[in-house]
This record gives sequence, C-alpha cells and structure tokens, in this order.
Amino acid sequence: MTQKDELDALKARIEELERAHKPPKPFEPEPYQGYDPTAGMSMPRSTMQEMVNAVPDQIMREVGLRDARLSPTERAGTLPHRQQPTTSPRPTAGDGTGWAHEIPLSNPPGTAWVDAIAIADDARQRKSKS
Repeated sequence: MTQKDELDALKARIEELERAHKPPKPFEPEPYQGYDPTAGMSMPRSTMQEMVNAVPDQIMREVGLRDARLSPTERAGTLPHRQQPTTSPRPTAGDGTGWAHEIPLSNPPGTAWVDAIAIADDARQRKSKS
C-alpha cells in the first residue's frame, strides 16, 4: 500500500467518522397553531344530505344574494342602517358638555319595605321577651 492509497483511506475514514458523529440539529418548535375547537369535526354523509334537503334551494339563493348586497360591517352581525333604532332606549345624559345631570343621593328603591320589616320584627321580638 502506497502512501497515496493510505492517505486516501484515512481521508475516507475521517469523512465517515465526521458523518457518524454529526451534532444533532438544534430544537425548533413547530409553528404556532391557534386552538380550533371544531378541528376534526365531521358528520356522516347521510346526515349532511338530510340537512341540505331540509332547506329549499330558493331560500339558500336568497340568503346568498342578501349577504352579497350587505357591506362588511352589516355582515358582521350588526343591524343594517335601515334597521337601526331611531330613538335611544334611555335619554342621553348632559347637554352636550360631556357632563351628566346631577342626581341627588338617596336610598335605593325598596329600602322603605326593608325598614318596615325590620321595625315589625323588632316589635315582635320585644313583645315576645316581655
């Protein structure tokens, strides 16, 4: 065996050892996937077909056309402008200055009933002690 053959054999052996002792790849976490509670849900084809048959095609076409005409904000579950209430359910506070009207401090409603019950109970207990 000549020196050249011996050198080639040693180089081949070094390459083989380097490949065998290659350091492991560093840990890389999987990309984040948000929680989807519906992932993996399914139903039998026969059940799906019954649901499709339950709603006439004409109704589905009308729903699709109506949704296509709505703006994105109307599709998001808000009332369309034509259905918005015209009056506020409660009067607005203040006179446009940003301050609310003054409301005097008082007992909450129904306090008089609680007071009457307490007075009657107190009278009953005094009567039973004597």
